[in-house]
Amino acid sequence: MSTKIRLARHGKKGYAFYHIVVADSRSPRDGRFIEKLGTYNPNTNPATVELNFERAVRWIGVGAQPTDTARSILSKEGVMYRHHLNGGVKKGAFTEEVAEQKFAKWVAEKEAKAAQAKAAQDAAKAKTAKERLEAETKVKEAKAAALAAKLAEAAKAAETAAGEDAAEDAAAAEETEAPATEEGAAEEAPAAE
Repeated sequence: MSTKIRLARHGKKGYAFYHIVVADSRSPRDGRFIEKLGTYNPNTNPATVELNFERAVRWIGVGAQPTDTARSILSKEGVMYRHHLNGGVKKGAFTEEVAEQKFAKWVAEKEAKAAQAKAAQDAAKAKTAKERLEAETKVKEAKAAALAAKLAEAAKAAETAAGEDAAEDAAAAEETEAPATEEGAAEEAPAAE
């Protein structure tokens, strides 16, 4: 029986979630499987992988063939490297202790690289947020300046209008006084006749 390590799709439409399984190569993708090794969730950033490491190494050791995507996942998790080191121990190229040291060094480098990538991503996110806040502040200040100019213009127009009204009122008052004096003079004139 030819066994494969592959992904079985679960989750809902548009939100795929996969189980990493060992299955007979003749069984359907989401069908019968021999053993579930873990899960893979590509929807998170970075993708989340939960894996039973020892069982995955064992299945690779007994000849299960991973699919391309499963091989990529197993390689990133270190299963393929661990299998490679186990092959070196079997051949006598180095001891089990040396293999453990090499694997521990690889894991440390991988974690350091992941932490560095996470820090760079956080820094980029913070920089983007800061730039967005600065742009928003500039827009807000521009709107405030435009509103202040509009209010100043409206106040100036109101002041000018008030000055004109006062001038018109004064002119109207003078006109009412002038016709009254003229009327008074006109009334006196007919009386003098």
